[in-house]
Amino acid sequence: MKNKRLAALGQQIRRLRETRNISQEEFAAQAGLDRAYYGGIERGERNVAALNLIKIAVVLDSEVGELFPSLSALRRL
Repeated sequence: MKNKRLAALGQQIRRLRETRNISQEEFAAQAGLDRAYYGGIERGERNVAALNLIKIAVVLDSEVGELFPSLSALRRL
């Protein structure tokens, strides 16, 4: 069973990626991540490492903190 908080993180990252109209495959390549691993992040199946969060933030041109759902949303899970 997926961790709800990891799933919320993955959904937030997916929203940010989709606003930039980048496919999952293209995004994973730009971030230097395996596409299947990256897909697992978006689905909340992976407990993503800090270094990979930094790679994702760089490609999204976002602050790392923007990758996370709000604290109030996480508390509801």
